Amino acid sequence: MRQGSVLPPFLFAIYLEDVAALCRPESKLFIILYADDILFLAPTLTALQKLLHACEHELYLIDMAINFKKCLCLRVSQRYDVVCANTASCQTIQWETELKYLGIHIVNSRGFKCSLTSVKCSFYKAANTVFGKIGGRSSEDVISQLIHSKCMPALLYGLEACPLRSSDNNSLHFVINCFFMKLFKTNNIETVTYCRMQFNSDLPSTILKKKK
Repeated sequence: MRQGSVLPPFLFAIYLEDVAALCRPESKLFIILYADDILFLAPTLTALQKLLHACEHELYLIDMAINFKKCLCLRVSQRYDVVCANTASCQTIQWETELKYLGIHIVNSRGFKCSLTSVKCSFYKAANTVFGKIGGRSSEDVISQLIHSKCMPALLYGLEACPLRSSDNNSLHFVINCFFMKLFKTNNIETVTYCRMQFNSDLPSTILKKKK
């Protein structure tokens, strides 16, 4: 089938309908299907093991299989730091401290928590590329607009769906303030705040609030 065809979404829904039927909200068993990714959510390790086996069986009936090389488990609970056995039917699924799902880096913790390390690195990389290309030849206004259009999306990608804490917002604000410090060659936060206001550059928390 040609890539971009209108049929794949319908065929995907038909093929994986029985897998989706394994979802049991009353038992807090959830399955999220997106493209070729399957995400299992279960309240206990035993429930997760049973859900995995059931999914394996359903996929086997339609001549499909789980790619265990791309699978991993992550624990979000009060016992997140307890060592768990690697598990599967005849393969091994590793327990990790961080996973990337649809561009969001989720880390094991007592509650749902996202890692900002990757997005901040992406922002710095993109911003340094802009500075390296036109930093000495263009006005501050042009550079600021480029950073806003080309680099800010890398920093804020998908974060409007994440429960960010005050420390997370402060970490994102620090990234933006560092950019303006470099752009205007100053370490004075009051000067940076004034320049940011003059260029109509909102802080990340404000931008995310508008997106929500």
